[in-house]
Order: sequence, then structure tokens, then C-alpha cells
Amino acid sequence: MLGHVALEVVEVVFALAIYFLPAIVADRRGRHDLLTIALFNACMGWTVFGWLLALYWAFLPNPPPGIARSITAKRRLLSMTAFSAALFSRIEQRAAKRDHNR
Repeated sequence: MLGHVALEVVEVVFALAIYFLPAIVADRRGRHDLLTIALFNACMGWTVFGWLLALYWAFLPNPPPGIARSITAKRRLLSMTAFSAALFSRIEQRAAKRDHNR
């Protein structure tokens, strides 16, 4: 009886280790987004596709440091460029309208 309970405990621990293998791999590889991978694995790991996707994600290399800052700067530059282009277009439209009314 005690051996049966011990075997069941070992089976449950083994099943949980297999289920959370992507999170374990991400932790061992030092992923910066370990919590995100672990949460994704916990929520979507019950699907085979979700588990495989989490495992693939865990094996990807960490993004380069400062990439968030770089992306934010590029977005700001693009939005300022778009704003400037729209403002210039609006000024040209008003000038053309004013010249047409004269």
C-alpha cells in the first residue's frame, strides 16, 4: 500500500516535470522572459501545440539588451515622421484652397 502511494507520487512529479519542461528549460537557459513563458506554458500547455510552442520559445536566444529602448525610439521617430508628413500635407491643402479662392 505504501509503495503504491509512493509510486503515484513519483508519477505525478514526473508528469508535472514533463508538463512544465518548457518553463524548466527557459529557467536553465536564463531566459529574461521566464515568467511569461511559464505562464504561457501553464495556460496553454495542455494543448500539444501550446506546449510545443512554449518549448520552442524556451530554446530561442534572449533578445539583445536595450531592444525595448530601440523599438520605442524607432516608434517615436516613425510617429513624428508621420505627424510631420500629415501636417505638411494639411498646410499644402490649406494653401492650395486659399490660392484657389483668390
